[in-house]
Amino acid sequence: MTAPYLLSSSDKTLFPDVNLALHEPDGLLAVGGDLSLERLVTAYALGIFPWYSEGQPILWWSPDPRMVLQPDEIKISRSLAKKIRKQSFNISFDNAFHDVISACSQPRLEQGVEQSETWILDEMIDAYVNLHNAGYAHSVECWQDNKLVGGLYGIAIGKVFFGESMFSRVSDASKIAFVYLCMQLEKWGFQLIDCQVYTAHLESLGAGLIPRETFTSLLQQHAVDSGSHEKWTIDPDLSNSIITSMTNSNEKIK
Repeated sequence: MTAPYLLSSSDKTLFPDVNLALHEPDGLLAVGGDLSLERLVTAYALGIFPWYSEGQPILWWSPDPRMVLQPDEIKISRSLAKKIRKQSFNISFDNAFHDVISACSQPRLEQGVEQSETWILDEMIDAYVNLHNAGYAHSVECWQDNKLVGGLYGIAIGKVFFGESMFSRVSDASKIAFVYLCMQLEKWGFQLIDCQVYTAHLESLGAGLIPRETFTSLLQQHAVDSGSHEKWTIDPDLSNSIITSMTNSNEKIK
């Protein structure tokens, strides 16, 4: 039998080996199942994520190669560093998860044209809000004048953060949220950020491609559920720490 595999409706932890995923379309592994908390946590820990459009069944993917970033390898452009030093944005964690995922689901401009299709459907929002309430999914919010202007969300298992989507209503707001996320995850000892697939935007921030085999090996080491699932709170001194590091060192500034 060849991929995509039909998932069992009863066993929510059973997935085929990711090495059986299709080469075209890249990474398509399985179809069906549901978006239950148990199935989603199992999938992410194995390097599998859902991605599908309205009218399609649930599609499960594990592309090869995989786009990843080590938190301490974030690259910050001089223009972005200048914006961060101005401190015109406030960053929070887990204060507005539903607002962030809803904003990520809205149509966005691509080459000046509004794209009406979204893969973050209502059932997807409900599933990830459920993950958030259980302490697995987290959001980073970027505020300006008390308005939510950017952010991102993803899933944390063990010492791996699986990024899902980001949005900006003000230039560079999502990038600033991502910088704060990386700096905080580095402080917390996280080893990897999964960015899923290649984009030039992610590459500019320091992410790179690795073979799926390497990625899944890293997950076996670091995506081990600790059993502790709490709301995230940003370190109170993180902002000052970031400003100081940018003032005293050019290590991350490119």
